[in-house]
Amino acid sequence: MIASPKTKTRKKYWRQSFAQEGEDLIIASCFEGRRNGFYVDVGAYHPKRFSNTQYFYLRGWRGINIDAMPGSMKLFRRTRPEDINLEAAISDSRQELNFHVFNEPALNTFDPALAAERDGFLQFKIIRKIPIVTQPLAEVLDQNLPPGKKIEFLSVDAEGLDLQVLRSNDWNNYVPEVVVVEDTSANTWQEINVSTITEFLRAQRYEPFASTFRTIFYRRQK
Repeated sequence: MIASPKTKTRKKYWRQSFAQEGEDLIIASCFEGRRNGFYVDVGAYHPKRFSNTQYFYLRGWRGINIDAMPGSMKLFRRTRPEDINLEAAISDSRQELNFHVFNEPALNTFDPALAAERDGFLQFKIIRKIPIVTQPLAEVLDQNLPPGKKIEFLSVDAEGLDLQVLRSNDWNNYVPEVVVVEDTSANTWQEINVSTITEFLRAQRYEPFASTFRTIFYRRQK
């Protein structure tokens, strides 16, 4: 048998998902062939694990990563040096809230009810509470978004404060094409259509077009 000539193979990460439920691949389907895009990731948590943006960083996109956990951006600065990496807590007003830190960092939250629900479930537990002053997303973007830069997509995973994060944006000045939001309260399309997050985003001219178990995807209507 004559061996076929070797073909050039793509890098292993070409279609590899880094997100928790393949969210990055769904987002990528909205931007086929788009290069040098820009993202904003609120609740970024980790540069690779459960990341909705690592897939895009590897393809030349750049963006702003935001997470409230003190020290969280050290790893981002090492592995995503061309991103803007910010330790900040986002909400719809300036206020001091307790950040509940778990032994599983992916569960960290400002929401006291959600923290109480998770504390003691399986092996998870709160290991400390950190008081942190929150700030609006619009204020962070005013200070850090490069001049003239368009946002292709906004990813929000704020563990209970997702609606407050959305409310804190300036939807006249910062208008991403796609918004991706964690919403575990809506598990069917009927529930998604009447959820408070959907109602808010509809007022900003966004409609849901896809979902995973935890995440809903919205596209800006023209």
